[in-house]
Amino acid sequence: MSSFSFKRFGAMIAKEFVQMRRDRLTFAMLIGIPLFQLVLFGYAINSDPRNLPTAVLSGDNSPYSRSIVAGMQASTFFDITKHPATRSEAEQLLNEGTVQFVLTIPEQFARDLLRGDRPVLLLEADATDPMATGNAGGAFPEIVRRALAKDLTGPALALNQNQPPVDIRVHYDYNPEVETQYTIVPGLMGVILTLTLVMITSLAITRESERGTMEHLLATPVRPLEVMLGKIIPYIFVGYIQMTLIISAANLLFGVPMHGSIPLVFALSLIFIGANLSVGVTISTAVRNQLQAVQVSIFFFMPSLLLSGFMFPFRGMPQWAQWVGSVLPLTHYLRLIRGILLKGNGWEESMIHVWPILLFWLVVVAIGLKRYRRTLD
Repeated sequence: MSSFSFKRFGAMIAKEFVQMRRDRLTFAMLIGIPLFQLVLFGYAINSDPRNLPTAVLSGDNSPYSRSIVAGMQASTFFDITKHPATRSEAEQLLNEGTVQFVLTIPEQFARDLLRGDRPVLLLEADATDPMATGNAGGAFPEIVRRALAKDLTGPALALNQNQPPVDIRVHYDYNPEVETQYTIVPGLMGVILTLTLVMITSLAITRESERGTMEHLLATPVRPLEVMLGKIIPYIFVGYIQMTLIISAANLLFGVPMHGSIPLVFALSLIFIGANLSVGVTISTAVRNQLQAVQVSIFFFMPSLLLSGFMFPFRGMPQWAQWVGSVLPLTHYLRLIRGILLKGNGWEESMIHVWPILLFWLVVVAIGLKRYRRTLD
């Protein structure tokens, strides 16, 4: 056997660089994924969210209640965006996820405060995402104390000496014990469906192209839409099998409460499953081999995982990252599934999260059909 040759060794290195240059998609992924992670973790990811949307249901318009609201706004933890007129309207805002907190200031708040009756201030938090509410809820008593300290002067100074002048109650609705598995386990259903369905569909069609069986399919009178539906529908059943396993484990192993309708979960999940399968089909029309299919699938999955609110609080991200996350179906599916299981939302409350997924699905199907026609040409 001949000795080691630096000439042959150099030729192999040169060959690999040429192959890397020709495989532009792989090279782009090698550069793009680290840069993408750097930008996301450096700018978009924030475990201490601020300016959380808050509704104030106030039955009192005294200087004391206004000082509390102003103190909340100045703290940067809360952003007062809604002023519901009724209790039912405030509950609706929490159920839909429009606001993260609802502050209730009772009637005659100022009178009871000055009498020393310690009126109740109720702050309700949407605890389906405990990471988003923990710091703000913990800071609320100190915000109230400082706000009232500026107003309780002179004869009223004694009210703020021994104990807090108000009875502050923070309720973590939908997850009162702040159990992280109550939010993580339902969210995992969306994450697993996104990863497996996108990748398995893109690989299935790309594998046919590599084996040459796609050429026989293209020679038949089958239309592009029929091909896409034929590729998608069998994997819908795979998605439902995964859902059944995850929901069963969530209930039996982790004790996740099921306040909503399980049939509603399965019915509305069809749109999410279809959207992910359509992404896989569209990816398969843009790549040349299975390796590229895996790479592009991961490139779609990563922002879905990081910008959806599954790993980090969605409202803690900057506005541009929230815009990107709002395009992704997983973001809306997490709110949908948590709303049904933890809040007991019905069809009406869920529709606000369904239509963005449906719109995404239609756009992806249109792109996939257009690219598939190009492959026919």
